[in-house]
Amino acid sequence: MEKINSQGFYLKSYGKPEQAFELRDFELTMPNDDEVLIECEAFGLNYADVMARNNMYKEAPALPTILGYEVVGMVKHIGKNVDPGILNKRVVAFTRFGGYAKHAKTLASAVAPIGNIPAEEALALSTQFVTAYYMTIYANTIRPGDRVLIHAAAGGVGLALIQICKWKEAIVYAKVGNEDKVEFVKNLGADFVVNYNIEDYSETIQKELNGKFIDFSFNPVGGSTFKKDMHLLGAGGKIVLFGGSELSGTRLGILSSLNFVRKMGIIVPIGMMMQSKSILGVNMLKVGDQRPDVISSCLKESLKLFEAGIVKPHVAAQLFSDDLSNAHSLLESGQSKGKISVFWK
Repeated sequence: MEKINSQGFYLKSYGKPEQAFELRDFELTMPNDDEVLIECEAFGLNYADVMARNNMYKEAPALPTILGYEVVGMVKHIGKNVDPGILNKRVVAFTRFGGYAKHAKTLASAVAPIGNIPAEEALALSTQFVTAYYMTIYANTIRPGDRVLIHAAAGGVGLALIQICKWKEAIVYAKVGNEDKVEFVKNLGADFVVNYNIEDYSETIQKELNGKFIDFSFNPVGGSTFKKDMHLLGAGGKIVLFGGSELSGTRLGILSSLNFVRKMGIIVPIGMMMQSKSILGVNMLKVGDQRPDVISSCLKESLKLFEAGIVKPHVAAQLFSDDLSNAHSLLESGQSKGKISVFWK
């Protein structure tokens, strides 16, 4: 069987980014019947990559492995069941790992032509905006006047959530970690912004609500924030939990994990029913595994919103492949605003 020679960044050990990754040669077989093979120009970073590097993401493959959820590049080979019209087209594509490479294989259903859209914007439109679109439009219904709390509001998903929620005429309460981000998210349309490193966000937002309650919380943090959000949530409200970043950076292994769970508390279903509150857990990797059609639909709809000028990705940084460790450090620091992309030299 014909093979393609390629290179990729392998996660070879857990820990600091400058020691965790190594550029290695590898071979890729030709695509299967429903797959395409892409020659990549760039790939995106996601916080799940940081969690995987710190051995805190159980979905990640065993070491050594190539991380990465999305790429931009040219379709160079296709399987026999794939529409030949996609051949030699520039696309954005989801990858179930394997994105930190010069070539990547993925399902044809996980690919969308992008023409001349800059790679750094297309990469944000894939994972970040698809996640936001799924949580706000596909899995939920945001209505005018809904009060929405967005954690990590200056991150890639957070910025997408702000734009989609404002498009739906919701009232957005944004949570950020420094003063520079306060004005940034206000300029994107957030109605009320709190810096959680200066004040207790739940107390501040509760005062601002003045007796009202939150309808939705979009929470990628978990841990201690979960109970606070439950307190802010009103009847008919929902917490959309799509991450556990509060666990990142801890170094006590199982003790940290147990403490993380303890902070979230015990959920009793009958209690949720009596309060008329609900929780939705979102793992886009699982959605992609079981419902690739949903991911494909959300990607196409996100591109439509971009083309219509309704949403605009914000680019935090564009780095080259020989600077991958700094890209990871920037994402982990929490200081970036928007999407971090890495381009092959």
